[in-house]
Amino acid sequence: MSALEAAISTAIGFAVSWALTFYVLPLWGFEPSTGQALGITAVYTAASFLRGWAVRAVFRRFDI
Repeated sequence: MSALEAAISTAIGFAVSWALTFYVLPLWGFEPSTGQALGITAVYTAASFLRGWAVRAVFRRFDI
């Protein structure tokens, strides 16, 4: 169940991030195409996943 929760959370985060990338970046003068917004979102999603994994690993290692 934990893996399902993580997958659903990541999918929702991906969708929210994509929408924000696509609609918010133009406020700063960047006009990403749909594909570019998807690519930017993929990079940020991967970074977020790795950050979460690293934090969990540290907490497990030190039994926090």
